[in-house]
Amino acid sequence: MNRAICLTFAAAIALSAPACGGENNENAHTNNDNAHTNNDNAHTNNDNAHTNNDNAHTNNMTEFPTAPGLYAFESRFSPGVDSVAYDGQIARQVLISDIKKFIDGLTEAIDDASYTVGAEGSVVDSLDFYFRFDSDTYADEPHGVTTDPAPMQTTYGDISLGKDIVGKLAGNDSSTDHKDWSTEFGGWSDATFAAHGGAITSPEGFVLAMFEQIEANAIARADGVDRFAPDGTTVLPVHITEQGHDLGQLVQKFLTGAVSLSQGADDYLDDDTDGKGLLSSNAQDGDKPYTALEHQWDEGFGYWGASRYYLDLTDDEIASPGYKDVDGDGAIDLEREYNFGASGNAAKRDRGSATGTDLTTETFTAFWSGRYLLAEAGDELTPAELTELQGFRDAALLGWEKALAATVVHYMNDTITATNELDTVEYSFSNHAKVWSEMKGFAFAFQFNPYSPLSDADFDTLHGYLRDAPELTTAGATAYIADLEAARDLLADAYGFAAADVEAW
Repeated sequence: MNRAICLTFAAAIALSAPACGGENNENAHTNNDNAHTNNDNAHTNNDNAHTNNDNAHTNNMTEFPTAPGLYAFESRFSPGVDSVAYDGQIARQVLISDIKKFIDGLTEAIDDASYTVGAEGSVVDSLDFYFRFDSDTYADEPHGVTTDPAPMQTTYGDISLGKDIVGKLAGNDSSTDHKDWSTEFGGWSDATFAAHGGAITSPEGFVLAMFEQIEANAIARADGVDRFAPDGTTVLPVHITEQGHDLGQLVQKFLTGAVSLSQGADDYLDDDTDGKGLLSSNAQDGDKPYTALEHQWDEGFGYWGASRYYLDLTDDEIASPGYKDVDGDGAIDLEREYNFGASGNAAKRDRGSATGTDLTTETFTAFWSGRYLLAEAGDELTPAELTELQGFRDAALLGWEKALAATVVHYMNDTITATNELDTVEYSFSNHAKVWSEMKGFAFAFQFNPYSPLSDADFDTLHGYLRDAPELTTAGATAYIADLEAARDLLADAYGFAAADVEAW
């Protein structure tokens, strides 16, 4: 199989992977499974092993807040030094962002010949650049996150080393998993992605099925074979299927649950495995400025994705552009000043709330308060301190998941609108695919949180209502809208959302 890929990435589409100049330079971008095995030892996906280049990322501070504010805590072992570090989590947030950017830009890149589709497997290899990221080879490659002013970190290696997505996907870092994801993965009922050609039975299987469908669509595009929306005239881009899936949205939103929430809730903030999560030691971790328990908590915070200055930002600033040069140094520090993932969704839902929800403050304050407790505690927590810490954990995860659930409700409302517009001049197939895919992609997340308010039975009911593709016929629209309204009510009951907010979102 020829897996050579030639990538000439135009700045206009910001496909942030290595370019190659010339013919079939296999070393430029070959990400085969042998090179990128899911074995955590091979990739060193142990965050403690590669985390925190103290010379590069330790922040020397002169004062630390004693009430919820800046997420910074003085080291008990190095006075004046901030003990917070979670660069591995930011690296994965960036990779998840970049994989969507690659997918969304692929059609234009094929059309303007800045990306050459090779033999079968070549597009999957390109997607694997992010999914199975090899920092030993590509640490010096520029990432694709853009800000104004520009990011302080310009390359993947500037953020962290030894981090990929696949190694932290639910089921692949299984020592703390609360379910067997090879048999208990839910939310998808059939082999909808035709290119996959089989049942989807695990989180990694779902991602790979989407990759394979993207590749099939890209090969068709490169061969001059048009695929059409149901109107029979609108030519579809690579990332949208004829069934109404926006594959870029599905990949990104799925990973916010299957990596970020899964790792945060079922690993770093969990308390069911000795020596892990909240059962880690609060004694100094070697010669580092933090304890193992402090670091576990910080890594959970990193997957939530909030800026360290979160409470200093307005909902508008968090929601868009999602960052702010708070320290005024003329650059955006991706590890301190950027809001990734669910932290941004919380601000969007607060901004659209009819009742004045404050998911941003609730969630950040819970994270901050738990971390403050650890900074003030001794080498081992007392039973009372552990109980208090568990309470802060519960509040943080609830706020995190409520932000995701409210976002699912938001896209349910958008999907209802799009379904109502079928066969009207207002209807847009690409928008319908987008909003349905965001709804569905985010809704996978709830199964990955062992503390979820949504029961397994309600999760299955929810996805029965959502289905595996949007309703594209006017004949079925009324029944599907009724299902979405029932799904919306189910989430409102589970998360205690006010009726006014459910309507407003």
